[in-house]
Amino acid sequence: MEWLSMLEAFGTGLIGPTAWYVVWTLVKIIIIAVPVILCVAYLTYWERKMIGAMHVRLGPTKVGYRGLLQPFADVFKLLTKELVVPGQANKVLFILAPVVTLMPALAAWAIVPFGPDLVLSNVNAGLLYLMAITSVGVYGVIVAGWASNSKYAFLGAMRAAAQMVSYELAIGFVMITVLLVSGSLNVSEIVWGQDRGMFADTGLNFLSWNWLPLLPLFVIYVVSCVAETNRHPFDVVEGESEIVAGHMVEYSSTAFALFFLGEYANMILLSAMASIMFLGGWLPPVDIAPFTWVPGWLWLGIKTFCVVSLFIWFRATFPRYRYDQIMRLGWKIFIPLTGIWLLIVAIWMQTPWNIWQ
Repeated sequence: MEWLSMLEAFGTGLIGPTAWYVVWTLVKIIIIAVPVILCVAYLTYWERKMIGAMHVRLGPTKVGYRGLLQPFADVFKLLTKELVVPGQANKVLFILAPVVTLMPALAAWAIVPFGPDLVLSNVNAGLLYLMAITSVGVYGVIVAGWASNSKYAFLGAMRAAAQMVSYELAIGFVMITVLLVSGSLNVSEIVWGQDRGMFADTGLNFLSWNWLPLLPLFVIYVVSCVAETNRHPFDVVEGESEIVAGHMVEYSSTAFALFFLGEYANMILLSAMASIMFLGGWLPPVDIAPFTWVPGWLWLGIKTFCVVSLFIWFRATFPRYRYDQIMRLGWKIFIPLTGIWLLIVAIWMQTPWNIWQ
């Protein structure tokens, strides 16, 4: 973009190339992080409103116009409460655990492209970076359960870790298949790969996206993301009637808020990646006006909003699974299915009917 080049030239001349690079990178991080945090806050509002509508209730209505300031009231309430650290807990790890849970969910946005040139770091190994950084979140859960020095918290942490690792394998197989059909680990290239083919040439972009040929993997990915984030109906980790909030049972105030933010930040991140890998990212569904007038980052936001709303829909609809059912679904159904579909796609790509050429 021309104005970006002019801004870079001005900043470089003002404070030098090295200092400008540091300052401009920090500015871009803030531009990404602040909207993501606001989206996390208002996702809690949307969840309460959406479930309220499904249950014929109103949801938040008192704080601000139609309850729009409720997320800020919740944050203020949590920040003003006392942070209680158990006497026998490992205090350093106890405080560090929620930070380890939240930071990977924010750091992963470094490789998420909001448009053709709107990405913080357009690295070639973006998908590999995403898989690595999101895997770190499980350590926060384990450390929280262990550092609390509570049997309930430790039991919840072990169940959470086993569940997260199980469904990360299925998500990994899905990402490998997307890598196979895209021919690149670069996240932007994955989006551009969905802008090719017979349907894209005729303007029907949505029929060239990966959701259609990889529909079983798309379904598995969304369900695995629900389990990965310990959301209902896979929330046995936090089952109040069983182990009283799991690994977070000893947490309060700001530390509890960080765990809460980490869960919702992961929901938005995984929904954004679903939009990028299967729903064309920033690409419009059809290549005609007025769809082409909408900015790419807004298309990505709309698709992410639709996917993350599925998390809420599932919570309002399905009963909670037993823990053995959750583990059986991951190990005996999803992992074999993703492996088989990966083999089918690999064979498909060697035939004359390869649609990803």
